Amino acid sequence: MPTLSVTIITKNEAEDIRQCLTSVAWVDEIIVMDSGSEDETLSICREFTDQVFVDTDWQGFGVQKNRALAKATSDWVLSLDADEVISVELAEEIKSAMTSEPNIYELPRLSTFCGKEIKHSGWWPDYVARLFPKGKAHFSDDKVHERLVFKGEASQLQNPLKHNTAPNLHDVLEKMNRYSSIGAEKKHQDGKSSSLFKAISHGLWAFLWSYFGRAGFLDGREGFILAVTKAENSYYRYLKIMYLNESKK
Repeated sequence: MPTLSVTIITKNEAEDIRQCLTSVAWVDEIIVMDSGSEDETLSICREFTDQVFVDTDWQGFGVQKNRALAKATSDWVLSLDADEVISVELAEEIKSAMTSEPNIYELPRLSTFCGKEIKHSGWWPDYVARLFPKGKAHFSDDKVHERLVFKGEASQLQNPLKHNTAPNLHDVLEKMNRYSSIGAEKKHQDGKSSSLFKAISHGLWAFLWSYFGRAGFLDGREGFILAVTKAENSYYRYLKIMYLNESKK
């Protein structure tokens, strides 16, 4: 049976990390790369593995995931976020995939938003490439929304990867502000222009596309809130680009 390493990056993930680690306790190796947690994250991780590393030179999600990947020693690698959980059914499917021809595998991710599973709004099925033979893939260096870089076409597994993103409104707003800032900085560095009109139009389009174009209205109350959140993310990102450009001038 081929061996499997799980890699996870963390920072202040005490609320979610135990459930994540419990779901992969069956693997051969767990690698945790922390970026300076101030809660109980590290002590919880050390209950499951002695492969816990700390690197506070934060350069983005992609770079940090590659640091974790470099520590893995197994035949295969499964990259997870601290708020993701592998079900028993998905675990069996992963074991079966590793005995077939080596390939990159995408997992369908089923996310919750403010406690509700989102089946529309462009969130399902959210295929993410996470399972791969060691040495056959790496992550892009993007600060946020990093992706797995590999050659060829990926195969797809069927059982969902459960993702407990944004469990409450406080986390939604905090993440929206953080991600819009990171996105604005990247677009500013790339020379992207912006204006108040662009901020309003992009925000409005983001809401319409999520709520109507991707059938977010079928997700009920949370589908509407999610569409508004996407609109705010886009609106503030373009406003931040505008002010960054003005400050540079």
